[in-house]
Amino acid sequence: MKPELPLSLYTGQQVKLGELQAAKCAGVEMYTLMLRAGDAVYGVVKQQYPNAKRILILAGTGNNGGDGFVVAKLAKQDGLKVATYVYGDESKISGDAQTAKQEWLASGGVIRPLEMLNCQQLEADVIIDGLLGTGLTGEVRKPLQRIIKQINDTHLPVVAIDTPSGLSSETGDVLGDVVVALHTVTFIGVKQGLTTGQARAVVGDLHFAGLGIEKEFQRIAKASSQFINPSQFKAALPTRRATAHKGDNGRILCLGGNKGYAGAIRLCASASVKSGAGLVRTLCHSSSALPLQVACPEVMTQAWVEEDEALQQALAFADVIAIGPGLGTDTWAQVLYQQVTNCQLPKAVDADGLNLLALQPQHDALRIITPHPGEAARLLACTTREVEQDRFKAVIDLHKKYAGVVVLKGAGTLVYDGQDIYVCQAGSPAMATGGMGDVLTGIIAALIAQGMSLPDAAKFGVLIHSVAADQIAQQVGQIGILASEVAEQARKVINSWLS
Repeated sequence: MKPELPLSLYTGQQVKLGELQAAKCAGVEMYTLMLRAGDAVYGVVKQQYPNAKRILILAGTGNNGGDGFVVAKLAKQDGLKVATYVYGDESKISGDAQTAKQEWLASGGVIRPLEMLNCQQLEADVIIDGLLGTGLTGEVRKPLQRIIKQINDTHLPVVAIDTPSGLSSETGDVLGDVVVALHTVTFIGVKQGLTTGQARAVVGDLHFAGLGIEKEFQRIAKASSQFINPSQFKAALPTRRATAHKGDNGRILCLGGNKGYAGAIRLCASASVKSGAGLVRTLCHSSSALPLQVACPEVMTQAWVEEDEALQQALAFADVIAIGPGLGTDTWAQVLYQQVTNCQLPKAVDADGLNLLALQPQHDALRIITPHPGEAARLLACTTREVEQDRFKAVIDLHKKYAGVVVLKGAGTLVYDGQDIYVCQAGSPAMATGGMGDVLTGIIAALIAQGMSLPDAAKFGVLIHSVAADQIAQQVGQIGILASEVAEQARKVINSWLS
C-alpha cells in the first residue's frame, strides 16, 4: 500500500520557485534532489513492475530529462536493458541535467534522438516519461504530439516523472496532447493540476516524494488548495445529546419533483433521511406525491400548486431547503423557485435550481450550489470547455458571481468557500449515472440540518458521496451502480467516520 498523499496542494510554479530556497534551508544540493527524484521514480517502477526487464526512457532537455537519466543509470546498474531517447537539441541540456546525462554516458549508456524511436517495434516493458516538466504553459508542439499519440497507442505502462508530458500542473488541462500514465511520481509538493479534470484520466496512481525538503517547502509556500481531510469530519458535526429527539436533528424541506420527475426528489429526500436529518418534508408536483409517499414513507410529502399556503407553512417548518432535483423550468417550477430564492434559510441548490439561477443571477451567502461543468458553463455564460480548461478559476468565478459555497462537480470535485479550495480525492467513473447529483444534494442538506457549517457540509458531503460510491464499486465493479445504493452506503460511511 502506497503512503497517503499530503493534504496540501500547490501550483507547479510555486514548487518551481520554492524548491531552490527549500533546498538551501535544508542544506541539500540541487543535484542531490535530482538523484533522489530519480531514485523515487525507479522505486515506483520496481514496486509496480518487479518483473520488468526492459526500460524505455524518454527525456527532455530540462530537469525532467535529468531525472530520467538518473533512472536510466539505476536501471542499468540493476541489470535491466535500458534505451534512452532525447527530445530536442541535446546540446541545450545543462546544469544538473547535464551532470546526470554525463553520468549516464559514463556508465556505458547510449542516448539517441527521439526522432529515431520506432514505436511500432518497441522492445520495452515500461516507459519512463521525462519529456516535459511542470513548467509547460503553451500547447505541446505538433511533432511531439504525434510521438505522444504513438506512445499512447503502444498501450505499454508509463511512469511519468513529476507530471505526464502535456498536462498543465496548474489547471489539470491537456495542452494539445498528453502522455497517458499509469503512475505519476510528483516531487516536493503535490501539484494541484494533477488532481482534477482531465488529469484524473492521465495521471494514473499518484505517488509523492518530498525529496527530504518537503517540510522546508511547506514553511515557505502557502498551499493553493488542499485535499478534503476525512479525519476532521467528526469534529465538524455537532455531537448528538443523549436526550436528543427528531426535532433536534434538523428539518429539511425538499422542493422539486415536477411532473415525470418523482424519482429525483425521492432520491434527494431519502438521502437526507439516511444521512441523519431528523425530519424531512417534500413539496412536489401532484403527480409525484403518491410515488414518493409509497417509496419513502419516512418523508412527509405534499403536493403543491401555485399560490398554495402549504409552501409558507413548509418554510416556517424548515431549517434547510434543498431545491432543484426534478424541479423543471416550466411555470410551476419558476413560481416555486421565485418564492424561496430570497428566503433567509440555508439552501442546497442543484439541477434545474441552477438553471433558473443562471437566468436571474444573484448573490446568496446562505447557499451551496453544486453545478456539474455544463451547469457551471450556463451559470458563467461560457462554454463547458472553458470551465474544464481551468476548474480552479471556474470555481472562484462562480463564487464571485453567486457567493455562498460552490461545489464544482466532476473528476476531482472542487469546493470553494471564498477562502479555501478543497479537492475531493475520491470518486470514479462509476458515479456517471442518473440521480447521483440528487443524492449529493440530500446528503449536503442533511449535514447542514444537523448543525454543520455550509463549507464543511459541502466538502464532507462531497467526500461522503464519493467514498460511498467507491466502496460499492470495490464490491461489485464500476458498471451499473445506482444512486439509491449510494444513499444507502453514505449512511454506513457517516457512521463509520463517527465511530
